[in-house]
Amino acid sequence: MPLPKSRHSKQRGNKRRTHWKIKKTSLASCPQCKQPKLPHRVCLVCGYYDGKQAMEIKVKEKPKKKA
Repeated sequence: MPLPKSRHSKQRGNKRRTHWKIKKTSLASCPQCKQPKLPHRVCLVCGYYDGKQAMEIKVKEKPKKKA
């Protein structure tokens, strides 16, 4: 395994890493419920995709307090 002859400077390493940026995720609004969702995916709020219901969303009910 070859080894570098001399150490690279901090500036040289930082120049190489300038393009390691996190990209902002793009969001689209759901046509059914108008909530933001990832494009080309089922809406997690209403369960619709492409105008059709793709999955049924179950709503968790909070347990009632006993008096």
